[in-house]
Amino acid sequence: MNIDSIQTGIVIDHITAGRAMRLYELLDLGSLDCSVAIIQNAVSRKMGRKDIIKIDADIPVNFDVIGYVDPSATVNIIRDGKLVEKREIGMPETLTNVIRCKNPRCITSTEQELDHVFRLTDRLHEVYRCVYCETKAN
Repeated sequence: MNIDSIQTGIVIDHITAGRAMRLYELLDLGSLDCSVAIIQNAVSRKMGRKDIIKIDADIPVNFDVIGYVDPSATVNIIRDGKLVEKREIGMPETLTNVIRCKNPRCITSTEQELDHVFRLTDRLHEVYRCVYCETKAN
């Protein structure tokens, strides 16, 4: 299989195998008007298997979404066919409007204009909880 290199865009690399589609959905990459390549289960010396997402456009990317789905992922910024920046992602302390609270009794269920805010409560187990009702995010 051959995926062309990109001249200007973003490569999300070192995604844990199987998590690329979740990133694709949360970043709303399906709505883009450019090429997006998802490579799943690519062989990796460091990880064994990994996923990669290549976006053939220089777009703003929500690093909190990437950190929530896979904090070990890296983001490479490509311009004129050259790597200009490589960013290590980590777990964000708070997530705002990335995921929605599933608790039907949460105030965010009745107050539609209220932001969905989650705080990292357990870094080891990657647990986020709603700031309003303490419901654990899935």
